Amino acid sequence: MEIVIPSIGTSIFQGKNTPEKGKIVGYGAIIENLKLPIPFPNILSLITEKSKKYNKEDWKVFPTSYQPEETLYKQLVFAIKYEGINLLVFKSLFNTISKEDITTILNIEPMGQYSRKMWFLYEWLQQEEIDVQVDLKKRKYIPLLNTSMQYAIKGEEAAKQKIINNLPGTTSFCPLIFKTKKLETYINANIAGKKNTFLNGIHKDVLQRASSFLLLKDSKASFTIEGENPGNNRAMRWGKAIGQAGNKPLSIEELIRLQQIVIENSRFLEMGMRKKGGFVGEHDRATGEPIPDHISAKADDVEPLLKGLIATNEALQDQSYDAVLAAAIIAFGFVFIHPFVDGNGRLHRYIIHHILAKKEFTQQGVIFPVSSSILDHIDDYKTVLESYSHPLLDHMVWKETDDHNVEVTNNTIDFYRYFDATKQAEFLYDCVQDTLERVIPQEVSYLQHYDAFKKYINNNFEMPDKMVANLVRFLEQNNGVLSKRALKKEFSGLNEPEIKEIEANYKHIFLEN
Repeated sequence: MEIVIPSIGTSIFQGKNTPEKGKIVGYGAIIENLKLPIPFPNILSLITEKSKKYNKEDWKVFPTSYQPEETLYKQLVFAIKYEGINLLVFKSLFNTISKEDITTILNIEPMGQYSRKMWFLYEWLQQEEIDVQVDLKKRKYIPLLNTSMQYAIKGEEAAKQKIINNLPGTTSFCPLIFKTKKLETYINANIAGKKNTFLNGIHKDVLQRASSFLLLKDSKASFTIEGENPGNNRAMRWGKAIGQAGNKPLSIEELIRLQQIVIENSRFLEMGMRKKGGFVGEHDRATGEPIPDHISAKADDVEPLLKGLIATNEALQDQSYDAVLAAAIIAFGFVFIHPFVDGNGRLHRYIIHHILAKKEFTQQGVIFPVSSSILDHIDDYKTVLESYSHPLLDHMVWKETDDHNVEVTNNTIDFYRYFDATKQAEFLYDCVQDTLERVIPQEVSYLQHYDAFKKYINNNFEMPDKMVANLVRFLEQNNGVLSKRALKKEFSGLNEPEIKEIEANYKHIFLEN
């Protein structure tokens, strides 16, 4: 007997107003009716009385001709066809209903493409075979992911179901990204090619100096995002590590080594992988009770999750998979797992550098200071982190520990394996574009202006380089005018006409060009 999954008539669903009154179908109906202990997808499907098919914000709206039969099988067919593959839903579903129920579903249309996809997903996710009596010898191979909807790798053939497994990951870690207008625009614009054209047009000496400044700037920005203000030595040490991104393979051992570089004083920290629970948030001032914004993966899950993440990173070296999308999946996956007590945020941004370098989006040795852009868009960054973390809080069962930490008591490992990384990918591409169009050109332009001003000073005043640097810094601090203090001390040797000439040239070179 097939499981009944009725559509849900409503004008408000899960606290969200529907674009118009209608019926929730697909994954939304399955999760709601079976009470699956997982968040709803970012985008839900709605059947309405109107004849128009359209997308609006978090909704896909369909006319009544698309209404699926109200059975689990037909709702799954609708979901796969119009909402793409959602691994978290399938994993939760397979954990909820019996193997016999799954077998019944798969034998309804055993030769159909959607049944074959469900069959493959069951065996892939559960790592368990299921008996389906079907002869597929004359059937063609079909891709699991519809590449008009979701980003995929080239994939490998699974002969049993005649499926091409083009999932961009492993059973242990496989976030997915949906194709959106924004992402397609970025990818088709060939940002990497534009970057190379821009960098190739810069004098090698200026580019090398810009890279050094940007390395330090990116390092400092990464600390600032975490609310720290490191000294130059500490920032330069971490900057050196960032500059070597892509040299060594990503591994657990390498991540632990990098954590030791990030954390200057480890006297009060347990280094390496967490042995306790973890969360990001605050503590109640009166009681010390945790107030989490994000709950990290359980300590026992950290090692298998990291191993899966590293294996998926290797799979994403496939040249067909976009570098920025790969960086989003691995870097945000890492920070959501939060495997260490401290240093996770900076390592998360290091991983972005690593993957962009490894997939040759950036030139080795030429830093792509994406942390600077992230810092300039810190509110958007927090929003994109919370878009993953906050929906999960309702599905985390936890208790407070004696040391005011959290101890998660339900099974949560799949939340970190099979999330939708679309919003994170869009945010990262925004930052990559901003870095290319604003952050790097500003630094290059500054150095070019500095060189022009220094040449003018050398030709007219023969100042030592250190004194020129001080002069520029004082002028910057006072909007192109030397302060009375500077004139009395460091630059007391200048007369009034010389001062006015220097200030005029500074404004012409730095502020007017």
